[in-house]
Amino acid sequence: MTMPLRLIVSALAAGLAMALPPTALAQQGQGQEEPDTLIISDTLNYDDINKESVFTGNVVLTRGNMTLHSDRLSMREDGEGFQHGTATVEGGKLVFLRQENPEKFEVLEARGQRAEYNGKSEEIEMIGKAIITRFICGKPFDNIQGERVIYRQKTETYQAFGGPNSAAPGGRVRSLATPRARADAAIAACRQQGGKN
Repeated sequence: MTMPLRLIVSALAAGLAMALPPTALAQQGQGQEEPDTLIISDTLNYDDINKESVFTGNVVLTRGNMTLHSDRLSMREDGEGFQHGTATVEGGKLVFLRQENPEKFEVLEARGQRAEYNGKSEEIEMIGKAIITRFICGKPFDNIQGERVIYRQKTETYQAFGGPNSAAPGGRVRSLATPRARADAAIAACRQQGGKN
């Protein structure tokens, strides 16, 4: 389950980071070519003094093979230059993140009532009805459900917590992991079929 979470986290972190203004982006990752980011929303409020961007109203962020859907996306940069982001929704909906990995015929999807990213600790947290699913060649393989799922990029570890707002029955954590050999076989079969998802 580590690899799917790493991809989801990287996608969300990169996508949320791209919501910052170009000046903030220029300071990080110099020499690396970043894909273009398109953010569509009903409103944008940018505060240069506080280094904060707030997008509201049917927010759709697209960056490379990643898309993020939320009602509100806020990004800020702390005094040390680390980025912190929060994506939220209203009315019983869920934040939705989709990341495609064409080389492995994988699609990763994450849902939650809120998604938070901490650039300093390199952690992403899906909060409230949290679900992360990995698909291979269009078929679901791995799935984690809980009230909160936290992924730590530095150590490539995660934690899932149950609670009254868990996506899993009974407020518990539910984790379904497919053996790596079956996942590898599915990737090989999809490659032979020409990658039809």
